[in-house]
Amino acid sequence: MKILVTGNIPPEVISTLEKDHEVAVHQENRPMERSDLLKAVADKDGILSMINDQVDRGLFDQAPNIKIVSNCAVGYDNIDMAEATQRNILVTNTPDVTTNASADVTLALMLSVARRIVEGDKRTRSGGYKHFLPFDFLGTEVTGKTLGIVGLGKIGKAVARRAIGFDMRVLYFKRSRIEVAEEAALGIEYASFEDLLKEADFISLHVPLNKASRHLISTTELEMMKSSAYLINTARGPIVNETALVEALQVGRIAGAGLDVYENEPELAPGLAQLENVVLLPHVGSATLETRTSMAVRAANNLLTGLKGDRPPDCLNWEKISN
Repeated sequence: MKILVTGNIPPEVISTLEKDHEVAVHQENRPMERSDLLKAVADKDGILSMINDQVDRGLFDQAPNIKIVSNCAVGYDNIDMAEATQRNILVTNTPDVTTNASADVTLALMLSVARRIVEGDKRTRSGGYKHFLPFDFLGTEVTGKTLGIVGLGKIGKAVARRAIGFDMRVLYFKRSRIEVAEEAALGIEYASFEDLLKEADFISLHVPLNKASRHLISTTELEMMKSSAYLINTARGPIVNETALVEALQVGRIAGAGLDVYENEPELAPGLAQLENVVLLPHVGSATLETRTSMAVRAANNLLTGLKGDRPPDCLNWEKISN
């Protein structure tokens, strides 16, 4: 069968796909242009897609032979699931493998913005560091503070475990509260969304993007937070109203933010890049060699399994199609 790989993944993974299939690979170090993507999928039976690719009705109309879309990401808001399911097209993602890398970056952002790591690096590189001053360049300690985790999936739990190592009190909000025994094992406390916003010194977002979570954090929520609090987002950009966040950071409504994702990625809301009290990363939550390789291997395995007509391990809509 014919496969399109829309991103530059490890050659050993491509070789696995090429054993039994004809594979076209987008090898440039940038996302495929929409027009190129639509042309490339025309005769394909399967796609190994990236989070940048909009896999929607327009694409499916151009690709009548598509049987499976294997997204090389945990999130799949770039795919029109309803349209794919209606057309009996399997959709898969790559859960679990990004957990540790994403949790690590969450803690890295917390430490970076609270201790002003990026500001310090800039000052030192520019020659601005002349001498030690006891009350210059002060930050905020992370140890002993209260962390509020919004969404407690595998990444949220991994963040909680790391936070306990910093002697943090960990609150969490989840629409369905976990068992008390698991709360005790993790050392975390359940809180309502509003109470979490009001009490936490650091708030970290770990919910999927959907209609309910879009702009989950906006002006009202930012006003509930402590003026000394920090917002961390490594989930999906549109969960935060970025314009409202910029305003809150500009006037000191909250102390700072650490972001790995953006509402209109890769564009930033006006004024965000000019702020000193925010650390901005280029969507690198899963960007370790180990994790990105594991994602590619898992996506390839899902794709090959689906093309055989079997259920892929990480299929998101198998029941709806098979029934």
